[in-house]
Amino acid sequence: MGKRKKEVKQTPSLFDRARNELFSQIKHCGVLQATEDQKDVWFKDTMEYMAKRYPGVTEEQLAELNELGRRFCEPVRSHGVQSTQLTEGGS
Repeated sequence: MGKRKKEVKQTPSLFDRARNELFSQIKHCGVLQATEDQKDVWFKDTMEYMAKRYPGVTEEQLAELNELGRRFCEPVRSHGVQSTQLTEGGS
């Protein structure tokens, strides 16, 4: 009989947990529909909260979380056939 491979579950890092919580908060709190000024205030407040909630996350990581969160809030870019034709000079 064959041996079963033991499944190894990896615990997410502190940064991964903070990132996942940030994305969850973005989806649930309505910041996606906010104005740019409202987003700036929300991200400032949220990064302060994240720093307190995850004290092991470095300032550099908080800056990365801020950047990732802001990119997550950007509108989706279309990459279909139509946009490809436009960028390639097609009609």
